[in-house]
Amino acid sequence: MQTKLNLLSEIAKRDEKSRFDNLAYLLSEENLKECFKMLKKGKAAGIDGVVVEEYEKDLESNLKNLVTKMKSQSYKPQPVRRTYIAKSNGKLRPLGIPAVEDKIVQRGIARVLESIYEVDFLDFSYGFRPHRSCHQALKRLNQVIMSQPINYIIDADIKGFFDCVDHEWLMKFLGVRINDPNFLRIIKRFLKNGYMEEGKLYSSDEGTPQGGVVSPILANVYLHYALDLWMEKRVKPECRGAVEIVRYADDFVICVQYKDEAVKILAALKERLAKFKLELAEDKTRLIEFGRYAKQNAKAKDQRAATFNFLGFTHFIDKTRRGGFKLGRTTDRKKLRMKLKEMNEWLKVSRNMCAITDIWKTLRAKLRGHFQYYGVSGNYRALHKFEHQTKRMVLKWLNRRSQKKSFNWETFTVYLVRHPLPTAKIHHDFYTGFART
Repeated sequence: MQTKLNLLSEIAKRDEKSRFDNLAYLLSEENLKECFKMLKKGKAAGIDGVVVEEYEKDLESNLKNLVTKMKSQSYKPQPVRRTYIAKSNGKLRPLGIPAVEDKIVQRGIARVLESIYEVDFLDFSYGFRPHRSCHQALKRLNQVIMSQPINYIIDADIKGFFDCVDHEWLMKFLGVRINDPNFLRIIKRFLKNGYMEEGKLYSSDEGTPQGGVVSPILANVYLHYALDLWMEKRVKPECRGAVEIVRYADDFVICVQYKDEAVKILAALKERLAKFKLELAEDKTRLIEFGRYAKQNAKAKDQRAATFNFLGFTHFIDKTRRGGFKLGRTTDRKKLRMKLKEMNEWLKVSRNMCAITDIWKTLRAKLRGHFQYYGVSGNYRALHKFEHQTKRMVLKWLNRRSQKKSFNWETFTVYLVRHPLPTAKIHHDFYTGFART
């Protein structure tokens, strides 16, 4: 399948106006088998109760029936099973869990769309794209603010983006590159399949299926036409000063040199998004002064320099050892509190249910994951705080495994020497290189 996908990419790259007429054939039994192998085992089931391990028992027959249904146009995705996960602000984020069979088809569709649109997507888009990461987005933001005459930041937030994607506009955007009605029909059915919650079926007249494999690429297609091209082709050429945008999925910041242009861009942005049935969250969208002169300007007004949040980090105005301007960043306070709370709850539950060796194994993985993500230049203090607080919680809950305390801080320190945990470390260096090993 990869050879055929590479051919799609070559054609799309060669001619930006080319449209693809026959894509449904790529959802063949052989190709869908590859997609199945990409699914993770041990995940929750959809509304049909079938898990990956069960579907695999009769894989050949299941895939054959699936392809037959798609060829006869009788394939209809099942509604997703809706559940909720906690956000850092205390609210709940809806998450849709598709059936295994629908995950396979979504994976196949996503691979096809990725092959076509990857050559179209602009360089400042980083979310859910191959060989791109949030750390690359953060590094790019660092480069823009540090190397260009940026004085203002538009800290934007699209209100409920994944729930507000307009299906009609999305299908129009897909139609720019795709002219296969069968392929588009399957995508539309995914958009319209609805969700189940507490045994009740709800329709989905707008939005993309959160939790679905195909949702990220559909979101990128939508914002490519609704936002990215507009910024690149219309906004930037009309501005006399520097203007740059860094986007990760629906999370983005716009960096601007002149205030009057920043004000105009923000007003135009609201109108532009409204055209495509999107809305900025007024309470989360701000225009702030931010740059190498912002701190001294704020001090002259007896104010504190503004900060902004992006991808889990609070960005602030810092200074180098020589007193020069530098972009600083630290773990967002809400994110840090949430991560510590999650760690505490896990330790509380696990202390009497698992052996210490098992707790230690999982604990190491959790710490490594945290340090890998938040271990960026300038954030060592927050990393060290997370490490220290975690160790204190571990000591507390280990001592509650029995009525008699097993450790004090001194003996616990000795134990850590024998059974070391990952320590705070900067993994992503934005100043002298991208990543440290």
